[in-house]
Parts: sequence; C-alpha cells; structure tokens
Amino acid sequence: MKRRAVIYTLDAGDDLDRIYAIIAEASSPTTADRYDSRIRAFCERLEHGSERGTRRDDVRTDLRVVGFERRVTVAFIVEPERVVILRSFYGGANWSDQFAEDDAG
Repeated sequence: MKRRAVIYTLDAGDDLDRIYAIIAEASSPTTADRYDSRIRAFCERLEHGSERGTRRDDVRTDLRVVGFERRVTVAFIVEPERVVILRSFYGGANWSDQFAEDDAG
C-alpha cells in the first residue's frame, strides 16, 4: 500500500477553524479540541489507502469525498505522492455547490 503525504489547502484549514468555532460556541473549547483532533487524525490516516471515499468527477476532476462521524464531509484529491485535503464541510453544508462557486470565483 502506497504511503502519501497529507496536506491541507488554506480553505481546508479555514474550514477546520470554522468547525472548531461552531463546536466551541455550542458546547465548549475542550469538546471542540477533541473533535478537531479526531477530524485531523482521520484526515492524516488518508496517507495509507488514500484512494477511498466516493469519486465525484462530476463535481471536480479526481475529487473524492468521505464522511466523518456523520457530520463532516472531507473533500480531497489523490496525487501520486500526496493527498490534498481541499475542504471540510460541517453539518449538511451543500459541498457540491460550494465547489461550483469556488471554480466560478
């Protein structure tokens, strides 16, 4: 099984910060820290067996999406030497429309 480096785009980092803020406000910073750690650990595990999730070439070429704990959708692409986490969407956000907006603007 090939091992690839996992990197995050700036948008993905912003998404994780936003998810943290939502959870910290609704619950507590401690809960948000734990959730953030679990999301990041999940993403880091994409270094092995990275060609998982559902392919969504209809939205963006080589796009893959995978769910995390029923509340987060992680969107990524697999390159020969790395996995690029493009975005993380929380709580039922319409992620496919967001990719269309990103491509348009």
